[in-house]
Amino acid sequence: MEIQETIINKVAQSGLITIDLADHAPKAPIEIYDIKDNLFHGLILKEKDFREFIKNHGWTQYKDKHIGIICSTDAIVPTWAYMLLATKLENIALSIHFGDEEYVRKVLFDHALATFDYSQYVDQRIVIKGCGDIPVPESAFVTFTAQLSKVAKSIMYGEPCSTVPVFKRKS
Repeated sequence: MEIQETIINKVAQSGLITIDLADHAPKAPIEIYDIKDNLFHGLILKEKDFREFIKNHGWTQYKDKHIGIICSTDAIVPTWAYMLLATKLENIALSIHFGDEEYVRKVLFDHALATFDYSQYVDQRIVIKGCGDIPVPESAFVTFTAQLSKVAKSIMYGEPCSTVPVFKRKS
């Protein structure tokens, strides 16, 4: 007597579409330029010294990267200093932002999701993947869910085998 059981993948048959927001993460590295290294005694920025630094620094190390400019010390940095950095990096970096890595990542996700084609998910059952190796800002989940809820039939969070219901369109 032989018993054969067919294993049925109910997740595959469910019609759920899994979307991983990490797929929309920036591919190029994010690097932070901290202007604190240009401060005299960690307190003030000397214009002459800073302009000399701008002129002679090896800026090619920032090529094809997303740059965040910050000052991590409690110093007053004139706005023009950040502006000078931006003009020097403009032709080298992929993008330039005022903020730390978390802020730059958020801005890049915002841009990617603003150009996303949500219409491909009209009346679909969607699972937004929740865990992964690539950090996805909570703001990306909020933005994506708000836009997706305009077209999707239902939205869940997690993995197809274990989801949390987030949205269901009332017919």
